[in-house]
Amino acid sequence: MMNVLIVRTSSMGDLIHTWPAITELVKHYPNLRLSWLAEENFADIARLHPAVQTVFPFAWRRWRKQICSPSTWREMRQLKQALQSVQWDLVIDSQGLLKSAIPARLSGGPLAGYDWQSVREPLASLLYNKRFRVSRQQSAVERNRALFSSAFGYAVQGSPVFGILPGERPAWLPAGRYVMLLHATSRASKEWPESCWQALAQRLQQQYGLAVVYPWGNETERQRAERLASGADYAMAAPRLTLEQAAAALGHAAAVVGVDTGLSHLANALDVPLVALYTDTDPALTGVCETDYAINLGGIGQMPTVDEVMQALISRRGFQ
Repeated sequence: MMNVLIVRTSSMGDLIHTWPAITELVKHYPNLRLSWLAEENFADIARLHPAVQTVFPFAWRRWRKQICSPSTWREMRQLKQALQSVQWDLVIDSQGLLKSAIPARLSGGPLAGYDWQSVREPLASLLYNKRFRVSRQQSAVERNRALFSSAFGYAVQGSPVFGILPGERPAWLPAGRYVMLLHATSRASKEWPESCWQALAQRLQQQYGLAVVYPWGNETERQRAERLASGADYAMAAPRLTLEQAAAALGHAAAVVGVDTGLSHLANALDVPLVALYTDTDPALTGVCETDYAINLGGIGQMPTVDEVMQALISRRGFQ
Protein backbone atom coordinates (compact mmCIF):
# COMPACT_ATOMS: atom_id res chain seq x y z
CA MET A 1 0.00 0.00 0.00
CA MET A 2 1.53 3.31 -1.12
CA ASN A 3 0.68 6.53 0.70
CA VAL A 4 0.22 9.45 -1.69
CA LEU A 5 -0.66 13.02 -0.70
CA ILE A 6 -2.31 15.32 -3.26
CA VAL A 7 -1.85 19.03 -2.64
CA ARG A 8 -4.40 21.28 -4.32
CA THR A 9 -5.58 23.80 -1.80
CA SER A 10 -8.06 25.97 -3.74
CA SER A 11 -10.30 27.02 -5.42
CA MET A 12 -13.39 24.88 -6.03
CA GLY A 13 -12.93 24.63 -9.79
CA ASP A 14 -9.23 23.85 -9.38
CA LEU A 15 -9.97 20.96 -7.05
CA ILE A 16 -12.62 19.61 -9.41
CA HIS A 17 -10.14 19.82 -12.29
CA THR A 18 -7.95 17.39 -10.32
CA TRP A 19 -10.60 14.63 -10.11
CA PRO A 20 -9.98 13.12 -13.59
CA ALA A 21 -6.27 12.77 -12.79
CA ILE A 22 -7.17 10.94 -9.58
CA THR A 23 -9.64 8.66 -11.37
CA GLU A 24 -6.98 7.76 -13.92
CA LEU A 25 -4.28 7.29 -11.29
CA VAL A 26 -6.23 4.77 -9.21
CA LYS A 27 -7.17 2.88 -12.37
CA HIS A 28 -3.44 2.25 -12.92
CA TYR A 29 -2.53 1.92 -9.21
CA PRO A 30 -5.54 0.55 -7.30
CA ASN A 31 -3.36 -0.15 -4.23
CA LEU A 32 -2.76 3.55 -3.46
CA ARG A 33 -3.95 5.15 -0.25
CA LEU A 34 -4.79 8.70 -1.31
CA SER A 35 -4.96 11.73 0.96
CA TRP A 36 -5.58 15.37 0.05
CA LEU A 37 -4.39 18.67 1.53
CA ALA A 38 -7.03 21.34 0.75
CA GLU A 39 -8.23 24.69 2.06
CA GLU A 40 -10.78 24.09 4.81
CA ASN A 41 -13.55 25.81 2.80
CA PHE A 42 -13.05 23.32 -0.05
CA ALA A 43 -12.37 20.17 1.96
CA ASP A 44 -15.80 18.79 1.07
CA ILE A 45 -14.87 18.94 -2.62
CA ALA A 46 -11.83 16.77 -1.95
CA ARG A 47 -13.98 14.33 0.03
CA LEU A 48 -16.45 13.88 -2.83
CA HIS A 49 -14.05 11.74 -4.84
CA PRO A 50 -14.48 8.12 -3.68
CA ALA A 51 -10.76 7.31 -4.07
CA VAL A 52 -9.74 9.94 -1.50
CA GLN A 53 -9.57 8.37 1.95
CA THR A 54 -8.28 11.21 4.13
CA VAL A 55 -8.52 15.00 3.81
CA PHE A 56 -6.23 17.36 5.71
CA PRO A 57 -7.93 20.79 6.00
CA PHE A 58 -5.51 23.69 5.48
CA ALA A 59 -6.64 27.08 6.80
CA TRP A 60 -4.19 29.53 5.22
CA ARG A 61 -6.95 32.00 4.19
CA ARG A 62 -8.00 32.24 7.83
CA TRP A 63 -4.52 32.00 9.35
CA ARG A 64 -3.02 34.86 7.34
CA LYS A 65 -5.63 37.25 8.80
CA GLN A 66 -4.49 36.43 12.36
CA ILE A 67 -0.93 35.29 11.80
CA CYS A 68 0.25 36.58 15.20
CA SER A 69 -2.39 34.67 17.13
CA PRO A 70 -1.15 31.78 19.33
CA SER A 71 -4.13 29.70 18.18
CA THR A 72 -3.02 30.12 14.56
CA TRP A 73 0.47 28.84 15.29
CA ARG A 74 -0.97 25.99 17.35
CA GLU A 75 -3.18 24.91 14.43
CA MET A 76 -0.24 25.15 12.03
CA ARG A 77 1.89 22.93 14.27
CA GLN A 78 -0.96 20.43 14.58
CA LEU A 79 -1.30 20.24 10.79
CA LYS A 80 2.45 19.73 10.37
CA GLN A 81 2.43 16.97 12.96
CA ALA A 82 -0.56 15.27 11.32
CA LEU A 83 1.11 15.37 7.91
CA GLN A 84 4.42 14.10 9.22
CA SER A 85 2.75 11.25 11.11
CA VAL A 86 2.33 9.51 7.75
CA GLN A 87 5.25 8.06 5.79
CA TRP A 88 4.50 9.42 2.33
CA ASP A 89 5.74 7.55 -0.74
CA LEU A 90 5.02 10.63 -2.85
CA VAL A 91 3.53 14.10 -2.37
CA ILE A 92 2.29 15.72 -5.56
CA ASP A 93 1.61 19.46 -5.74
CA SER A 94 -0.74 20.00 -8.67
CA GLN A 95 -1.25 23.69 -7.91
CA GLY A 96 2.25 24.98 -8.52
CA LEU A 97 2.15 27.97 -6.18
CA LEU A 98 4.25 28.87 -3.16
CA LYS A 99 1.13 28.66 -0.97
CA SER A 100 0.78 25.00 -1.97
CA ALA A 101 4.45 24.05 -2.35
CA ILE A 102 5.45 25.22 1.14
CA PRO A 103 2.87 23.14 3.09
CA ALA A 104 3.52 20.26 0.69
CA ARG A 105 7.20 20.45 1.63
CA LEU A 106 6.32 20.42 5.33
CA SER A 107 4.75 16.98 4.89
CA GLY A 108 8.24 15.48 4.90
CA GLY A 109 7.64 13.25 1.89
CA PRO A 110 9.35 13.28 -1.54
CA LEU A 111 7.68 16.11 -3.47
CA ALA A 112 6.75 16.20 -7.16
CA GLY A 113 5.36 19.07 -9.21
CA TYR A 114 5.66 21.17 -12.34
CA ASP A 115 9.03 22.41 -13.57
CA TRP A 116 10.19 26.04 -13.74
CA GLN A 117 8.59 26.76 -17.12
CA SER A 118 5.27 25.09 -16.36
CA VAL A 119 3.90 27.21 -13.51
CA ARG A 120 2.79 30.77 -12.81
CA GLU A 121 5.11 30.98 -9.79
CA PRO A 122 8.41 29.38 -10.92
CA LEU A 123 9.94 29.68 -7.43
CA ALA A 124 7.56 26.95 -6.27
CA SER A 125 9.34 24.44 -8.50
CA LEU A 126 12.56 24.92 -6.50
CA LEU A 127 10.89 23.14 -3.58
CA TYR A 128 10.20 19.96 -5.55
CA ASN A 129 12.37 16.84 -5.61
CA LYS A 130 10.92 15.78 -8.97
CA ARG A 131 9.87 18.27 -11.67
CA PHE A 132 7.89 17.66 -14.84
CA ARG A 133 7.38 19.77 -17.95
CA VAL A 134 3.68 20.31 -18.78
CA SER A 135 2.46 22.78 -21.42
CA ARG A 136 0.73 25.84 -20.01
CA GLN A 137 -1.46 25.94 -23.12
CA GLN A 138 -3.36 22.85 -22.05
CA SER A 139 -6.60 23.06 -20.10
CA ALA A 140 -6.43 22.71 -16.32
CA VAL A 141 -7.86 19.18 -16.46
CA GLU A 142 -5.32 18.01 -19.01
CA ARG A 143 -2.43 19.65 -17.14
CA ASN A 144 -3.35 17.69 -14.02
CA ARG A 145 -3.64 14.46 -15.99
CA ALA A 146 -0.26 15.07 -17.61
CA LEU A 147 1.43 15.82 -14.27
CA PHE A 148 0.04 12.74 -12.54
CA SER A 149 0.87 10.44 -15.47
CA SER A 150 4.44 11.77 -15.62
CA ALA A 151 4.93 11.38 -11.88
CA PHE A 152 3.64 7.80 -11.84
CA GLY A 153 4.80 6.60 -15.25
CA TYR A 154 1.73 5.82 -17.33
CA ALA A 155 0.23 7.28 -20.52
CA VAL A 156 -2.84 9.53 -20.54
CA GLN A 157 -5.60 7.83 -22.52
CA GLY A 158 -9.16 8.69 -23.50
CA SER A 159 -11.48 11.41 -22.31
CA PRO A 160 -11.37 12.66 -18.70
CA VAL A 161 -13.52 10.79 -16.18
CA PHE A 162 -14.32 12.73 -13.01
CA GLY A 163 -15.44 9.66 -11.09
CA ILE A 164 -18.03 11.06 -8.66
CA LEU A 165 -21.73 10.45 -8.02
CA PRO A 166 -24.33 12.97 -6.82
CA GLY A 167 -25.89 11.07 -3.93
CA GLU A 168 -29.60 11.09 -3.08
CA ARG A 169 -32.04 13.66 -4.49
CA PRO A 170 -32.60 16.38 -1.85
CA ALA A 171 -36.13 16.55 -0.44
CA TRP A 172 -36.37 20.36 -0.70
CA LEU A 173 -36.23 20.37 -4.51
CA PRO A 174 -39.42 21.01 -6.49
CA ALA A 175 -41.34 17.96 -7.65
CA GLY A 176 -40.63 16.85 -11.20
CA ARG A 177 -37.90 18.05 -13.52
CA TYR A 178 -35.95 21.22 -12.74
CA VAL A 179 -33.06 23.30 -14.04
CA MET A 180 -30.32 24.87 -11.90
CA LEU A 181 -29.32 28.38 -12.99
CA LEU A 182 -25.93 29.33 -11.55
CA HIS A 183 -25.95 33.12 -11.55
CA ALA A 184 -23.29 33.75 -8.87
CA THR A 185 -19.61 34.19 -9.61
CA SER A 186 -16.52 35.78 -8.09
CA ARG A 187 -16.63 39.16 -9.84
CA ALA A 188 -19.13 41.35 -11.66
CA SER A 189 -17.33 41.14 -15.01
CA LYS A 190 -18.15 37.41 -15.17
CA GLU A 191 -21.88 37.84 -14.50
CA TRP A 192 -24.74 37.38 -16.97
CA PRO A 193 -27.52 40.03 -16.87
CA GLU A 194 -30.47 39.35 -14.59
CA SER A 195 -32.87 40.05 -17.45
CA CYS A 196 -31.23 37.23 -19.42
CA TRP A 197 -31.60 34.79 -16.54
CA GLN A 198 -35.28 35.60 -16.17
CA ALA A 199 -35.91 35.35 -19.92
CA LEU A 200 -34.11 31.99 -20.03
CA ALA A 201 -36.06 30.70 -17.03
CA GLN A 202 -39.37 31.68 -18.62
CA ARG A 203 -38.55 29.91 -21.87
CA LEU A 204 -37.40 26.75 -20.12
CA GLN A 205 -40.64 26.62 -18.15
CA GLN A 206 -42.93 27.43 -21.06
CA GLN A 207 -41.28 25.15 -23.61
CA TYR A 208 -40.17 22.25 -21.42
CA GLY A 209 -42.17 22.55 -18.19
CA LEU A 210 -39.05 22.88 -16.07
CA ALA A 211 -39.04 24.33 -12.59
CA VAL A 212 -36.15 26.71 -11.95
CA VAL A 213 -33.76 26.76 -8.97
CA TYR A 214 -31.32 29.59 -8.20
CA PRO A 215 -28.59 28.61 -5.70
CA TRP A 216 -26.49 31.18 -3.84
CA GLY A 217 -23.50 31.38 -1.51
CA ASN A 218 -23.56 34.75 0.25
CA GLU A 219 -26.02 37.49 1.17
CA THR A 220 -25.64 39.46 -2.07
CA GLU A 221 -26.18 36.30 -4.10
CA ARG A 222 -29.18 35.33 -1.96
CA GLN A 223 -30.82 38.67 -2.66
CA ARG A 224 -30.20 38.27 -6.37
CA ALA A 225 -31.60 34.71 -6.32
CA GLU A 226 -34.77 35.97 -4.64
CA ARG A 227 -35.11 38.79 -7.18
CA LEU A 228 -34.72 36.36 -10.06
CA ALA A 229 -37.31 33.99 -8.61
CA SER A 230 -39.83 36.67 -7.59
CA GLY A 231 -43.14 36.71 -9.42
CA ALA A 232 -42.63 33.29 -11.01
CA ASP A 233 -44.40 30.38 -9.34
CA TYR A 234 -42.13 27.93 -11.18
CA ALA A 235 -38.92 29.45 -9.74
CA MET A 236 -37.32 29.36 -6.31
CA ALA A 237 -34.19 30.50 -4.50
CA ALA A 238 -32.46 27.47 -3.03
CA PRO A 239 -31.79 27.20 0.71
CA ARG A 240 -28.20 27.62 1.87
CA LEU A 241 -26.31 24.55 0.64
CA THR A 242 -23.13 22.80 1.62
CA LEU A 243 -20.92 21.69 -1.27
CA GLU A 244 -22.10 18.11 -0.78
CA GLN A 245 -25.74 19.25 -0.90
CA ALA A 246 -25.04 21.34 -3.99
CA ALA A 247 -23.55 18.31 -5.72
CA ALA A 248 -26.70 16.32 -5.00
CA ALA A 249 -28.97 19.06 -6.36
CA LEU A 250 -26.86 19.54 -9.48
CA GLY A 251 -26.57 15.83 -10.14
CA HIS A 252 -30.35 15.32 -10.29
CA ALA A 253 -31.09 18.39 -12.45
CA ALA A 254 -32.54 18.07 -15.93
CA ALA A 255 -30.08 20.77 -16.98
CA VAL A 256 -27.67 23.36 -15.62
CA VAL A 257 -26.71 26.76 -17.02
CA GLY A 258 -23.98 28.61 -15.19
CA VAL A 259 -21.42 31.39 -15.40
CA ASP A 260 -17.71 30.95 -14.71
CA THR A 261 -18.02 29.52 -11.21
CA GLY A 262 -17.01 26.41 -9.30
CA LEU A 263 -20.54 24.99 -9.33
CA SER A 264 -20.48 24.90 -13.14
CA HIS A 265 -17.40 22.68 -12.95
CA LEU A 266 -19.14 20.55 -10.34
CA ALA A 267 -22.09 20.07 -12.72
CA ASN A 268 -19.60 19.20 -15.46
CA ALA A 269 -18.21 16.41 -13.28
CA LEU A 270 -21.71 14.97 -12.77
CA ASP A 271 -22.51 14.56 -16.50
CA VAL A 272 -25.70 16.62 -16.52
CA PRO A 273 -26.67 18.71 -19.57
CA LEU A 274 -24.67 21.89 -19.05
CA VAL A 275 -24.05 25.22 -20.77
CA ALA A 276 -21.24 27.26 -19.20
CA LEU A 277 -21.21 30.99 -19.94
CA TYR A 278 -18.03 33.05 -20.24
CA THR A 279 -17.90 36.84 -20.52
CA ASP A 280 -14.50 37.76 -19.08
CA THR A 281 -12.33 34.63 -19.14
CA ASP A 282 -11.05 32.24 -21.79
CA PRO A 283 -12.95 28.92 -21.74
CA ALA A 284 -10.10 27.26 -23.65
CA LEU A 285 -8.04 27.49 -20.45
CA THR A 286 -10.59 27.61 -17.63
CA GLY A 287 -13.81 26.33 -19.21
CA VAL A 288 -15.66 23.12 -18.48
CA CYS A 289 -14.62 19.93 -20.29
CA GLU A 290 -16.73 19.87 -23.42
CA THR A 291 -18.57 16.59 -23.94
CA ASP A 292 -21.90 15.45 -25.38
CA TYR A 293 -23.33 16.78 -22.11
CA ALA A 294 -21.41 20.04 -21.71
CA ILE A 295 -20.44 23.03 -23.82
CA ASN A 296 -18.80 26.44 -23.28
CA LEU A 297 -20.26 29.65 -24.72
CA GLY A 298 -18.69 33.09 -24.93
CA GLY A 299 -15.23 34.31 -24.03
CA ILE A 300 -13.35 37.46 -23.06
CA GLY A 301 -15.48 40.50 -23.90
CA GLN A 302 -18.40 38.37 -25.14
CA MET A 303 -21.96 38.09 -23.90
CA PRO A 304 -23.91 34.98 -24.99
CA THR A 305 -27.56 35.63 -25.89
CA VAL A 306 -30.57 33.78 -24.52
CA ASP A 307 -31.18 32.29 -27.98
CA GLU A 308 -27.60 30.99 -28.12
CA VAL A 309 -27.95 29.44 -24.68
CA MET A 310 -31.23 27.74 -25.59
CA GLN A 311 -29.82 26.37 -28.83
CA ALA A 312 -26.75 25.03 -27.04
CA LEU A 313 -28.78 23.48 -24.26
CA ILE A 314 -31.27 21.61 -26.42
CA SER A 315 -28.37 20.04 -28.33
CA ARG A 316 -26.86 18.55 -25.16
CA ARG A 317 -27.15 14.84 -24.56
CA GLY A 318 -29.81 13.92 -22.02
CA PHE A 319 -31.67 17.24 -22.05
CA GLN A 320 -34.90 16.07 -23.66
